[in-house]
Amino acid sequence: MAEAQPLGRWPVLSYGVGHMLNDITSACWFTYLLLFLQQIGLAPRAAAVVMLSGQVADGLMTILAGEMIDRFGRFKLWHIGGSVLVGFSFSSVFGGCLLCTILGTDSYLVRTVGYSFFAAVFNVGWAATQVSHMSMVNCMTLNPTSRVALASCRNASTMVANLGLYGIALGVFGAIKAKEYSDIVTQYRWIAYLSIFIGCCFLVVFHAGTKEPTLKSEPSCKKAARISWGYWFKKTLYYQVALLYMLARLITNVSQSLIAFYVTRDLRMNEYSKAIIPAIIFCCSFFVSIVLQEIKWTSRRLKSLLTVGATLWVISGVAVFVLPSQMNSLMYPLAMVIGAANALVMVTTIGLEGALVGEDLNGCAFVYGSLSFLDKISCGIALFALESYEDTMVSYGETRGLNTVSRYGTGLIPSCFAVLSLVVTSTLRLQDDTPRAAALDAPLLV
Repeated sequence: MAEAQPLGRWPVLSYGVGHMLNDITSACWFTYLLLFLQQIGLAPRAAAVVMLSGQVADGLMTILAGEMIDRFGRFKLWHIGGSVLVGFSFSSVFGGCLLCTILGTDSYLVRTVGYSFFAAVFNVGWAATQVSHMSMVNCMTLNPTSRVALASCRNASTMVANLGLYGIALGVFGAIKAKEYSDIVTQYRWIAYLSIFIGCCFLVVFHAGTKEPTLKSEPSCKKAARISWGYWFKKTLYYQVALLYMLARLITNVSQSLIAFYVTRDLRMNEYSKAIIPAIIFCCSFFVSIVLQEIKWTSRRLKSLLTVGATLWVISGVAVFVLPSQMNSLMYPLAMVIGAANALVMVTTIGLEGALVGEDLNGCAFVYGSLSFLDKISCGIALFALESYEDTMVSYGETRGLNTVSRYGTGLIPSCFAVLSLVVTSTLRLQDDTPRAAALDAPLLV
């Protein structure tokens, strides 16, 4: 079949940069949102409410977007619509309290509600863009190696976006010193505006170089009708992949959300470290992702590399949890290990999503949407629980030693999620004896 031929480099690369706006804003969102909100005066629990409102909106939108895309298609239309919402709302969160300006008041309640509203709008747009972009993979080609190539290139672009964000942040933090409230707002406003500009440049490349997928509409692939939700719920592999994807996102997002607190408060590193350490993590992730693009993939190799990534996270997470501030220089090599582990975990779990969907193209958006729903809701609840615990600790003056939320969230808790990933991975039963799976022996990018 012509559709089973591997994709060339240009279609893979142009697709891979299509999520850059989402990625660069997401990097800022998970790394700096909680820190930003608390720096401008919100309590940890109120900041967590803002984060949770966005995660809930994101989770619900993934289900809606998945269902609508499965029904009507139009991947690129959903993509551009979501991107517009992302750009507008992101600048409204980090650019200051727009609702406060409209109502002419700066009360604590109005600030909390205002930031929560635009957090929800941001995540609605983010989800629409994410689901449409991820769903395109299985409808662009039937070749399994090319599908993993698309996922791997997308992940590598995510690393570039994150590195770009931390480069921007490092420059802004160096150019604008945060001496008072207005300086903090100015710092993050410039970070937001520059991030949106860069993301939109790559958005143009994506829409210029990627055609609307037509594979889904082919008679040979469409089969008879849209696949119902119940079809997936009868598959054991669906639950395994869903749990692995959720755990992978919990590992990366929870640790990323609290690492700025960890390096500045627990390790007592300088202010630049809140950009440098995350940059090292994503730099290593980027290089590992590049290596993964040139691997000849089999289902066994997907499973093996996922096991390696989770094991690295167990080791590095425990090390992060017990690391004393006097030895904070060890955070640099630990950040390198975490970056490699993140890439291994994310590329392989996204590859497993493609293996789950297979040739069942008329239900692919629901798969990606439902798995993202679990990811968003679980991350929101986890961060809300951690920040609520921090509120309690601050109220009773219990912040001491290893008993800090940032140590738990950056080290110990992701390690526990990684242990669960190892357990679930051991139950996977993937087949490589079909002609479709045998195509995984082809070069990843050709």
